[in-house]
Parts: sequence; C-alpha cells; structure tokens
Amino acid sequence: MMETVIIDGNHLTLDALAEVARKNVPIALSEAAKESVNRARDFVERLIAEKKVVYGITTGFGKFSDVVISEEETEDLQTNLIMSHACGIGDPFAEEIVRAVMLLRINNLAKGHSGIRLSTLQTLIDMLNKGVHPVIPEKGSLGASGDLAPLSHMVLVMLGKGEAFYKGERMSGSQAMEAAGIHVITLHAKEGLALINGTQVMTAVGALTAYDAHRVMRLSDVAGALTSEALNGIVDAFDARMHVLRPHAGQMTTAENLLRLLENSERTTRQGEIRVQDAYTLRCMPQVHGASKDALKYVIDHLDIEMNAVTDNPILFPDTGEAYSGGNFHGQPMALAFDFLGIALSEVANISERRIERLVNPQLSGLPAFLTKHGGLHSGFMIAQYAAAALVSENKVLAHPASVDSIPSSANQEDHVSMGTIAARKAREILFNVEHVLAIELLCAAQAVEFSEKGSLGKGTGAAFAKVRRYVKPVDLDRVMHLDFEKIYDIIKSNEILEAVEAAVGPLKVW
Repeated sequence: MMETVIIDGNHLTLDALAEVARKNVPIALSEAAKESVNRARDFVERLIAEKKVVYGITTGFGKFSDVVISEEETEDLQTNLIMSHACGIGDPFAEEIVRAVMLLRINNLAKGHSGIRLSTLQTLIDMLNKGVHPVIPEKGSLGASGDLAPLSHMVLVMLGKGEAFYKGERMSGSQAMEAAGIHVITLHAKEGLALINGTQVMTAVGALTAYDAHRVMRLSDVAGALTSEALNGIVDAFDARMHVLRPHAGQMTTAENLLRLLENSERTTRQGEIRVQDAYTLRCMPQVHGASKDALKYVIDHLDIEMNAVTDNPILFPDTGEAYSGGNFHGQPMALAFDFLGIALSEVANISERRIERLVNPQLSGLPAFLTKHGGLHSGFMIAQYAAAALVSENKVLAHPASVDSIPSSANQEDHVSMGTIAARKAREILFNVEHVLAIELLCAAQAVEFSEKGSLGKGTGAAFAKVRRYVKPVDLDRVMHLDFEKIYDIIKSNEILEAVEAAVGPLKVW
C-alpha cells in the first residue's frame, strides 16, 4: 500500500486513485502545485480589482452570464451558486466513489488554472484525509457544464451545510466538520464555480469501474478456460500462430492466457480427437474477450488524460494574464468512453452466459441435465442459468448508450449535453451483473468437472477449481443456490481467485 500520494495535477494514476479511494491512503500537495494555485489566485484578485468582466468571477452563471456582479456581491454569488445547484436526487454514492470524486477535484484544482485559494483547497484535502465524506446523491448530472449538481453537494459540507458521513455515521455537514476538527469556509470570488465545474463525478465512477474491469477481463479467461476443460474443449483454436495473423492485442493475449491456464490439462482435446471444432463460445474466446479488453484499453487511455486535465470554466492563464471561457467541462470524451466500457463489459457476460447454457444443457454438453444426478426431484443448476440470462438481458438495456442523448438546459445556453455521468453509472451497474454471471459460470464449470472424465486440470484452472471448492462444495441435493453465488462473488471481489490462479501461472495479460 502506498504511504502518501503526492498531488501535483499531472501524475495521478488509476492505481493511486484506487488506493486513496479504497484504502484511505492520505494525500498531500506538492510544493510546485501550491505555487501554481497561489499564482492563479493572485490573478483572480487582480481581475476583481481591475473590475474586468470575466464569466463566473464578476458575472452570473449559464444564461445569467450577461449579468454583471459587484465586488461586494461576489461572496454571495458563490454561496448562492452552491446552494441552488445542489439538486442531486436518489441514494448517495458509495464512500469509495465520493473519495475518488474529492481526489480528482483536488488534482484538477492543483494544476493552477482555476483560481481557488490554497486554504480552500486545503480544506477539501483535510476532509479527504480525515474521512469527512459528503453525502452526494447519484442522480442529477447532465455531464455538460461538468457534474454541477453532485459536486455542489460536496461543497455544501465545506460550508457547514448539507450532510456527510463521518466514522460510519450520517450527520449534518457542520457536525461532521466540527467532529473532524476542520474549519468551515466562506467562498470567495470564482471558488464556488472552480469547485463544481468539472467532470470529476463521472470520471470517479468510470475510473473505479474500469479499474475493476481489468480484473474482470482476466477472470473471464479463467472462467472460460475451466468451462472449456469441463467440455473437453479443443486447444488448437488458441494456437499463437493463428492469432498473430490477426494481431489485435486483446485477442493475442487472451489466446496466450488460455493456453497458460490450460497447461498440463488432461481434459482438453486436440482437433479431431472428439470433434473437429468447438462452438463459438469456446473457440472464439480470444476474439470476443480480446475485443472487450481492447475497448477497456481505450477507456483507460482516456481516463489517464481526464484524471490529470483541467475541466472547469473559465480557465485562467496567470502567466499571460488571460482568462478564457471554453468547454473543457463538457463530458463528451468520457461519455463515449464509458458507454464503450458498458458495452465491452456486457459482451463478457453475454458469452459467459452462453457457456453456462452449454454446461447445463445435456444436448450440448453430454453431461447430466442441469448438472444434477437426481434430475426431476432435484433441479440442479437449471435456475442458475435463468439468473445469468436475466442479468445478461438487463445488461442489454443498460448498454444502450447514454451519450447519444441530449436535452438542452439553461434556457438553451447549454444546448448540447453529454450524459456522461449516466453512462458511467450504467457501466458500473453492468460490471456488478458481469461479476455475478462469472460467479455462476465458475460454479457450473466446477460442477461439470465433477461429472466429466477424470484427469488432471490445467495449472491455472486447477487453482481456480480448488479455490471454488474451498468455499462451495459440489451440489448433490438441491440447496439455496443464492448463497453459493454470493460466496463466489465475494472471492471475485476480494481477488482471491485471480491471486490463486496467477500464483500458479504468473500474471494474466489484458493487452
């Protein structure tokens, strides 16, 4: 685990974000970042003193950008902005997402193009380090002028308003700040806008989803390999010489992973021994899994840019004395990426569910119907496939892209919006479903192995089978299957299965 993550606005990684969000690793500003923040703040003070008309500093917001605000009203302007924009709806985001949101906003402001005071930024850092987590409702962002509504709920707590979780308890923002020993603040010119005008909510949700998707992509190879082994799959389809002729990175690494997982197996076959070729769900795993991996690479490349980008408005250039009103807050680059992530994850579940069908259907597997010795009186894994099919069907609805929609807002001033936060939230829900489908496949494949011809499993699949059996025994007589699903889901989330497999065969590749 990292000791402290140093924030400079330019070098935040996905691994570091996960450490701060999930393991409460503390953060600190670099000295260079402090200088940049102070330089930008000095520039804001000059603009006010010179009575320059600059959006969000001496004017109203959105459609009210043509309303000039006096110097005496600037503090009220910023506070009113936060209160009026705190329009979130629904259940609060999970703690890890709120922490990721706070971290990303801090990193954005640390670049020194936003004009916030260093003391205000330090307040947000103190909240993150001391565990004051604002209650941020999940819904209400268009992902256009950034994530205005959810980020406003974050800022409310800085003002001693709103609600927060502190040490496991939900309380008022003022109570949480007092309990943590953090002084509430009064916003000065530009600060309210600087804190809420950005893509940090969609990026936080999408970043943690992509981080987990990296694990899911590797696990899909493990589950698919174990299914292939239970069905005496043909390994010739994974020969590297074939895949180098169509050299998509994900396809090649998936084929390599499958061969490593199945190394030393006495249950796989060669072309022609039992059948000439397997069904697509076995034979085409490199092509299908690989395409989803390549899509994930696209998403992570975009996240690397977005996590270290300036996404508010106006953007200040203190060195040249300029302030430009642009559109860096618009979430379209990430909206498309997160829609792609949801689609890529959905396909992992789609092919997994079809492998489950091959395992439980006696006409396809040659194994006892629904993997039970007592068909009729006992149903075995019949409804396990139903459950997987239901999740896959739900994913098909969730995978409809959010980014193709747009609803004009702010009296048509903001007339094209990204819906990027909706795209990220949908991708995260899809991920939850995919993990459960893979849990069901692992259980079905392990059960099928019990029925299939004896012989040693592969190096990697054997480790996966042993880990499954440590937590879930074979199903002889019917029992509550939901409990088995949740046990395997838990060890998927804890990474126990992958750790056991990779201890046996080395790290599995994604690209």
